[in-house]
Amino acid sequence: MSRPDLTLAREFEAALAWWQAAGVDCDYVDDATAWLADAPLDAPMAKGGGVSPQAGAKGGSEAPPAPARSAAPLAPAPEPAAPPRANLLGESPPSDLAAFRAWWMEAPGLAPATGFARVPPRGAAGATLMVLVAQPEAGDGERLLSGPQGRLLANILGAMGLDESEVYVASALPCHTPMADLATLAAGGMGAVTAHHISLAAPRRLIAFGTGLGAMFGAPADDALREINQTECKVPVIISETLDAMMDMPRLKGRFWRRWMEWSATV
Repeated sequence: MSRPDLTLAREFEAALAWWQAAGVDCDYVDDATAWLADAPLDAPMAKGGGVSPQAGAKGGSEAPPAPARSAAPLAPAPEPAAPPRANLLGESPPSDLAAFRAWWMEAPGLAPATGFARVPPRGAAGATLMVLVAQPEAGDGERLLSGPQGRLLANILGAMGLDESEVYVASALPCHTPMADLATLAAGGMGAVTAHHISLAAPRRLIAFGTGLGAMFGAPADDALREINQTECKVPVIISETLDAMMDMPRLKGRFWRRWMEWSATV
């Protein structure tokens, strides 16, 4: 039986198989190499080239370090610019709730083009309680919170002993907005709109369903907001989880109720 002629490719393949069987599948060097850094134009080219990992493995010796390349220091990335704060209320903001509702439904710049209709708030000024949610439900038409979230809210208000006529229900955004960035929208002018809305409603107390709504009141993310400063008075406020989160996780209902009992006993 004659021995087959070994080509260079067969020898190279056999050498790699031997090193892989021995558990050596990578080549390491002690010195870090800036592979993506550009060498200075005036730097001389390094003489000689580095040995490939395969060649080093075949020869059984450690590959020499790659030629050092001096990298220019990277400039720090610029911080993202803060969104411009628009004066959405204009020079003559609505002076009462009736004017605000009309403005809320028609004013440009309040709602992105999401394909959902604007929904007005409901209730009267000076309500015992104001309920604020981030946005209307997806299926809302003429009535805010007309779906499952509204039914949960009705049950909550009934447990509180409040009639619907005693409650003012509003949203921070005029239409359903999936994946809304409340912090960015608040900084862009919607925070001032929310503050003006609360001032016109003038409720005795306020519940905000949605932890992201703190941005609409100018509160830091880690600040436990207790009240909102208005021109004539301070409105006590409690911020809780969203109504849809309570429907998904029933334990949040119990936590909200405990917080409500403690809060309502002190305001």
